[in-house]
Amino acid sequence: MMRARPHELQPGTLRVISVRMNYLPAHAFFAKTLKNPQLGYISRYALGRDYHKLLRNRLKRLGEMIQEYCEGIDINFRPFVDSAPILERPLAAKAGIGWVGKHSLILNQEAGSWFFLGELLIDLPLPVDKPLEEQCGRCVACMTTCPTGAIVEPYVVDARRCISYLTIELESAIPEEFRPLMGNRIYGCDDCQMICPWNRFSQLTNEDDFSPRQKLHTPKLIELFQWDEPTFLKITEGSAIRRIGHLRWLRNISVALGNAPYEAQIIPLLESRLGMSDVLDEHIVWAVKQQLEKRGENAIEIQTSQQKRLIRAVEKGLPRDA
Repeated sequence: MMRARPHELQPGTLRVISVRMNYLPAHAFFAKTLKNPQLGYISRYALGRDYHKLLRNRLKRLGEMIQEYCEGIDINFRPFVDSAPILERPLAAKAGIGWVGKHSLILNQEAGSWFFLGELLIDLPLPVDKPLEEQCGRCVACMTTCPTGAIVEPYVVDARRCISYLTIELESAIPEEFRPLMGNRIYGCDDCQMICPWNRFSQLTNEDDFSPRQKLHTPKLIELFQWDEPTFLKITEGSAIRRIGHLRWLRNISVALGNAPYEAQIIPLLESRLGMSDVLDEHIVWAVKQQLEKRGENAIEIQTSQQKRLIRAVEKGLPRDA
């Protein structure tokens, strides 16, 4: 299994240097965004520039500095940031960066969990650090606060229930049972980190690249749903958000609009996106029903014959031309 044998990724590897980089911005506005159902909540790590390139370049520079220090010795190294099957969290724990919390993230007594991890594989027999003692104790705050109950037991996360997985990794339809529980979370989820007592000691980032982008900071759902694909691609250029694509972006926002309080403009806005894809149609139909129910009307009441046909097809699992 390559992920447990780093030397197969980088021949000659003797040590793995594990590093962390803080990403929490000074003005994260957790409560302001999450508690307002008319705004879209984006996981705090994705508000700024994608961290992969930045952290990888820093690791490369670290390797070069080690090479300069070891004058006369030819060393080989290779940086990794989510770019290969490496067990980054167990490695970080063994390296003494922190311990694995019950939410499965790495926790540090002085820095909480708001940081990225990266690895530098190197062929030097460097000293080995000692792991830190686990300090979660009896605390189960992360488990009890998870909106979908994804932390099924200490240190075990069921990805199929995790909002981060559902909004980022899942390409198909989001299971209906989880949609009301997602609230206004449209890209990722930070609940288990926000509730963690150790994050009272979190360190803020001083990296400008991680500062929130204006159009992603406390954004209105109605405005986000109106972005066409060119607008989405332009605003998310260099952002981790871009990789989910425009259709999944609209899918996630559809769910959030369905969970939002009733507003007259939401229903026609949702209906304007019908016909773009089967998966998106399913979520739009669901969201329209939620809005109609909040308005106190029959959820079957849809205005045009085309929309009625699309909704029947989605509900029956038929092709759209049926």
